[in-house]
Amino acid sequence: MKPSVFILFLIFYYPAFCFGQIRIEDCYAKAKANYPLIKQYGLIEKSKDYNLSNAGKGYLPQFQLSAKATYQSEVTEIPVNIPGVEGLHKDQYSVTLDLDQTIWDGGVIGSKRNAIKTQAEVDQKNIDVTMYSINESINQLFFSILLYDAMLEQNVLYQKELQRNYDQITAYINNGIANQSDRDVIKVEQLKAKQNQSQLRHDKQAFMQMLSAFIGERITENAVLQKPEIHSYLLLDINRPELELYDAQSRNMDAMRKEIKAGLMPKLGVFLTGGYGRPGLNMLENEFSAYYIGGVRLTWKFGGLYTRKNDLRVIETNQESIRTRRETFMFNTNLEATQKNSNIRKLNEVLASDDDIVTLRGSIKHSAEVKVHNGTMSVTDYMREVIAEQMAKQDKITHELELIQAIYNLKYITNN
Repeated sequence: MKPSVFILFLIFYYPAFCFGQIRIEDCYAKAKANYPLIKQYGLIEKSKDYNLSNAGKGYLPQFQLSAKATYQSEVTEIPVNIPGVEGLHKDQYSVTLDLDQTIWDGGVIGSKRNAIKTQAEVDQKNIDVTMYSINESINQLFFSILLYDAMLEQNVLYQKELQRNYDQITAYINNGIANQSDRDVIKVEQLKAKQNQSQLRHDKQAFMQMLSAFIGERITENAVLQKPEIHSYLLLDINRPELELYDAQSRNMDAMRKEIKAGLMPKLGVFLTGGYGRPGLNMLENEFSAYYIGGVRLTWKFGGLYTRKNDLRVIETNQESIRTRRETFMFNTNLEATQKNSNIRKLNEVLASDDDIVTLRGSIKHSAEVKVHNGTMSVTDYMREVIAEQMAKQDKITHELELIQAIYNLKYITNN
């Protein structure tokens, strides 16, 4: 790369890496792509394909090779002596190759393939539920970092305010209207502010490291997290992945029910048996010979009738359990969503009065500053008003971010 091109690259792209804003939606996507469980999707798909392939092989011809040698105490004898015809030997041998071809299996293979697909869908929806829960962790980390950013920014302004007061009290000392203890009061607050700044910075770094681990990318200290815009949010329908999981489980139960019913149907197929042994099909020949048998076979097993009723009852019980879990989930989720929505309304009302509180606290602090200048108020009392204004500003910052986080928590609960 030529030097001039490299310089242009740095000018236009370097700030994007170091100072680019990070959106919470990007964190959702990156965290899911980085989560180890994402690999399970591919494994489930492969397993489903293997099982479907195996189930489909039920339509292929089935071969069976068997051999036997027997010795029997008696054999069939003809009570008439026929010249050239020997009696059967008591030791007999045979080797056979059987071929069976299914023509109609009563829907067993089709229902089995459907059950495999629905079970794979259930497994995938289970992973969807786990992957969706990542969003809640991202919300906690993302908004905690935003809060620390805002608190650090306010801390810087507070330290500037304290430094202005420190310089002003120093001037008062020089003019003989304040003493050293007054300046020490401000110095203590300055030291506390620096301590608080250090604690906030270290806590923020810890949360940034956790967020970096989630999204699989290192977040530099210069990175800026984009604060989502505040907007009103109403209670919407629930679209959580858990509902899709319950639907998939219900479909899987339906597939299992069809599989049980298909197992009771008759089976139709053709067969061919080729063999070599002594005796062959002609029992009167006492020599080794080759032979074959072919035909159509209809089989109908009734053993499944013994357990059919209980098997269907088990499936119906599982269906009822799924319905109960779904209703319980909807009840709890709707209740939680109602609480979150109420909290959003409360924070909106609180935030509406924060500006007035900050303005009034600023006015009170300014009046106290005038009194200190006139010598009618101590610096200690004045610092109480300075701290009160600082706390009011911090409360406003906290309430604003709490409101945004409450909105995103409600979005998580409803998946809207």
